[in-house]
Amino acid sequence: MEKSTKKLLLLYLAAAALGVLLHFLYQWLPNPILALVSPVRESVWEHTKLLYFPLLAVSLLMGRGGRGARAPWLLSQAVVCAAMLGAGYLYHVTLRGESLWADLALYFALLAVGFLLPRVLWPLCEWPGTDKAAAALTALLGALIVWFTFFPPDAALFADLSGAVRTFLTIPV
Repeated sequence: MEKSTKKLLLLYLAAAALGVLLHFLYQWLPNPILALVSPVRESVWEHTKLLYFPLLAVSLLMGRGGRGARAPWLLSQAVVCAAMLGAGYLYHVTLRGESLWADLALYFALLAVGFLLPRVLWPLCEWPGTDKAAAALTALLGALIVWFTFFPPDAALFADLSGAVRTFLTIPV
């Protein structure tokens, strides 16, 4: 695993900038293709896209170091997206929080965890089959993101916290 702190810091800043750009991309250019990578509405689930796609790009860049080099990054991505769902549910649904600053702090903190966690997960990824399991988990999460973008269930994680209509009705076809 690479130890270049400068490279990781630059990738963190690029991933953070990409996440911020993705947040507004659908508002600027509403279409079904951009709806797949950008939040269509203000739900906790839709905001996992802001972590999923930047960390996926980073895992493709950092995981070029040979067999199994990508697995810790992919597992980190899954853990951080799950943490976003848990923390977002707790803050927005349970505690009824609405602070933009809390949302930003949560996003940047979880993205940082996504960059630190691969070093912790590296020994786990030496087990046989972990790389395939990590890729399958990432593909499953990606498929769920696509499916729930167009067909969100009536559940708290998918509720538009800004009061807009359901996602499928807002996506121009």
